[in-house]
Order: sequence, then structure tokens, then C-alpha cells
Amino acid sequence: MTDTTVTPRKYSLLKSAAELAAILLIVAAAKTAIAEPFYVPSGSMEPTLMIGDELLATKFAYGYSAASLPSFVVLPTNDRYLGALPKRGDVVVFRWPGDRSQVWVKRVIGLPGDRVSLRDGRVSINGTPVDIRPDGTGQSEIEDGSQIPAARFIETLPGNREHPVFKLTQVGPLDNIPETAVPPDHLFVMGDNRDNSADSRVPLDQGGVGMLPVANLVGRVDGIVGSWDLGMKNQPVWTWAKGLRLSRFFTSVN
Repeated sequence: MTDTTVTPRKYSLLKSAAELAAILLIVAAAKTAIAEPFYVPSGSMEPTLMIGDELLATKFAYGYSAASLPSFVVLPTNDRYLGALPKRGDVVVFRWPGDRSQVWVKRVIGLPGDRVSLRDGRVSINGTPVDIRPDGTGQSEIEDGSQIPAARFIETLPGNREHPVFKLTQVGPLDNIPETAVPPDHLFVMGDNRDNSADSRVPLDQGGVGMLPVANLVGRVDGIVGSWDLGMKNQPVWTWAKGLRLSRFFTSVN
């Protein structure tokens, strides 16, 4: 008769493997149901988000769908469960409709049924221009680490949601957009860096977002957990620690 008794050493190895599997399942479940970190590779959301920021997206804010799975899992769209619409002004992470393996981040400007337009760079929602006021100047970072000056403004959406925006040029190619109705179950999203963002102002077939399906939402950006200046990557390795933006660690996002 074959002996199937597990020796103490084998039992210990099996126990360790089971514990590791349980930990991995808990981590995967947390990333699916609670929150997931994402890295910001571009300046389209400056000055709110900087290149090199590590942000945290809260997933339960808008309910769950196939888009809520860890970013490396790509499944067809489906209905949302426990779903809730974002508020105007929310910064959201979503699966890009052109390639659902890509995760993008923008700000919600228009909700389903809203009429959104731009004239001379000023947003109007349902026929009413939003308030926008000058707020000095800033520096917009380019992916290669260089910086260019940018005019800074404070935009106030309905509900008194304020956020900063950058304008790189006085007249930009996306400053004038005819009034467009946001379809049911879709959102109008924009980047805060208004002259450096392919968003709902740009059709999907031209590399933009177009109208964003609500089903593609991953979560709401509530905070930044870390940040590193990518401009340091061209410097000697032993100087890289200087690139840590400690002032941005564990800060909230408005």
C-alpha cells in the first residue's frame, strides 16, 4: 500500500504556499474592489497631476464593471453594479475606449444630458459659461523633463467645484468647440492642461476620448501617494533621490 502521509516538512511547504496564495487573492480582491495605484506618464492633467505622480483610484465610488478589474485584465464592457455617476469636477481614471488595455485620467466636465461647448477657451455647460479667473503663471513639464511657461487659471464648475487649469497658448486649437449634448450613459471629460490634452474635445478616431462611456470608469482619484521628478532619470543614479517630491506624498486631489 502506498503511503500518502504528509511529512512535517511537506506540510510546512504546503501551508506556506496556501498562505501565499491567500495573500495574493486578498491583494487582487483589494485592487479590484477598493483601490488601485496608477502612474501618471504625461502632463495632460497639469497642474493638478504632475508627470511622475503615483495616484490612488478609489474603485467603489462609481460601482463595478469589467473595467474595475486590475488594469492588466482586459474584458469586454458590461453593465455596472452598484453604479453611481461621478460629480462634475471629479478626477477619474478610465479605460480608454480606443484600447481598453490603456488607462487614462481626466476631469469630468459634463454629465449625461448636459450640453457642453467652448468659446475662446471658456467652457459653457447648458448655455451658461463657467467662471474662470487668472491665477498667475506656472511651469508645465514636458515628458523629456523640460519645462515651458503656462498661464494658470482657476475654473469653477456648477456646484462651486474649483480646480486649476493651464493654458500654454493664448489661442489653442481646441479652444472653440460647438455645443454638444452628452449622450445617456456617457461623460464629457477634459484635461486640466487645456492645450496638451486629447480628451472629449477630440474624436476617438483622431486619438482622443470622444464621449466617454460610463462603463469604462475605473475609479475616482482621491489622492497622490508618491511622486518623482522624471527629469532626474538623465542624472547619475546616486542623485535620483533628489527627485522625490516629498511635498506631494499623501496629498489629496481636488
